[in-house]
Amino acid sequence: MAIAGTESVDVAKESAQDDYILSHREKQIMRRIDLRLVLGAALGYSVNLMDRGNVGMAAIAGVTDVRRMLKDLDFVGYRYVCPVTPFKSQAPRVALMNRIKSLVVLMFFVTYVTFQPPSTILIRKIGPPKFLSVIIFSWGILMLGMGFAKTWSQVLAIRILLGVFAAGYFPGCMYLLSCWYLRYEVQKRFSVFYGVGCVASALAGILAFGLIQMDGVQGISGWRWIFIMEGVITVGLGILCYILIVDFPDKASRSWNFLTEEECAFVIRRIDRDRLDAEPEAFTLRRFLKPALDIKIWGFAVLFGCLTINTYAMAYFLPLILSDGMGFGVGASQCLSAPPWVFAVLVMFATAWVGDTIQRRVPVLLFNVCLSLIGLPMMGFLKGNAARYVGVFLTVAGANANVPACMAWQANNIRGQWTRAFSSATLIAFDGIGGIIASLVFEKDAPRYRPGVYTALGANIVFLLTVLSLALWYRHCNKKADRGELIIAGVAGFRYTI
Repeated sequence: MAIAGTESVDVAKESAQDDYILSHREKQIMRRIDLRLVLGAALGYSVNLMDRGNVGMAAIAGVTDVRRMLKDLDFVGYRYVCPVTPFKSQAPRVALMNRIKSLVVLMFFVTYVTFQPPSTILIRKIGPPKFLSVIIFSWGILMLGMGFAKTWSQVLAIRILLGVFAAGYFPGCMYLLSCWYLRYEVQKRFSVFYGVGCVASALAGILAFGLIQMDGVQGISGWRWIFIMEGVITVGLGILCYILIVDFPDKASRSWNFLTEEECAFVIRRIDRDRLDAEPEAFTLRRFLKPALDIKIWGFAVLFGCLTINTYAMAYFLPLILSDGMGFGVGASQCLSAPPWVFAVLVMFATAWVGDTIQRRVPVLLFNVCLSLIGLPMMGFLKGNAARYVGVFLTVAGANANVPACMAWQANNIRGQWTRAFSSATLIAFDGIGGIIASLVFEKDAPRYRPGVYTALGANIVFLLTVLSLALWYRHCNKKADRGELIIAGVAGFRYTI
């Protein structure tokens, strides 16, 4: 009979031998994970952004189509006017856009925020391939339905349901990605995931402008073709994502044509060496809600809410700022809205590489927020269009580059599967709150949009102060841990990333 201690030693030796063999193929294994997981998640997120913002695309494309949409769907009175009355000085296209965007945008965010916490539970229970692909497919069907809607109430109902299904995607992907990568690998992956979505945002307006030219084809209005064709694209990507997206590391060997059981075990061991939380934990409501007592969880949520005030404002209103704020034509505004997003992606990738290389997050966060603090006053207060357009570049780049940086900082400083799930949910819930604020503050005072600029500046100042406060607290905790006075996150040797 074998001695138990001998068996343990043999198992340890075998694992060490497996790790030695697989470590020579580590780059190949991680490349396969990147191609399947990051690419699949990024494609889904690109249509997520495109579909949630396409209600306003008709307004961007032209006043005639907006009026047709208002008439076709019977948008009158309280059905399209939010409690904030547009300023009389606004251009017609801005006022018309406000009518559409106010109620239907706000109602989307109500369900979007509400259904995020349960979504992070469901993705672990159901599994990412099924859960994420089903919700993508479902909101694609809703987009198709929007193209055939006959009344304002149908549009409102569809937008409410869209918030239900879209709620699970971003926090689910954040949770899934953070479970696969080491702490100082994750920002580059988050940047690819989010950067593809930024490119989609840049191209969405141009795509809508092209689709609206189909006006009259098969007797269907141009604004309806936006929803129909984007719905078809989303449904197709939902099917593709079922093949591309993989499960959590402990179950990923079952994913089609992916890693072997030995390779998955190797990934789990490398994660455990990094932070000791790769193994799944049994779900209890108490375990899921316990992180709500941790102040740093809410600190990260505040950071993300401040960021998304800026990112949603630029995503929703940039073409209008260029057209009604700076006087460019519709086509020029569509074209000029794309380069700032491309620049943002370049800044995002560059700062992600720096952050992962030096294994620091705070310097990257501070650099990016300074870009926005410089860009916003240029965009809002300078007179020349050239200078204001440079301000747009800095504002879009700073805010969007900080999104994956903030996600990475949060992922680096938390441990535990359900803590990670709850943290992802709170982060994206505040994303929705930021979206609600952005949808209100930038709809006034064209062509300067002063209320929106002041609000965005205030959000960036709050972001800056919160980052500095958390950094000082983490530094204090790390020093106490170095002196042996504190064990951080229940693991000796774990230190907060600053």
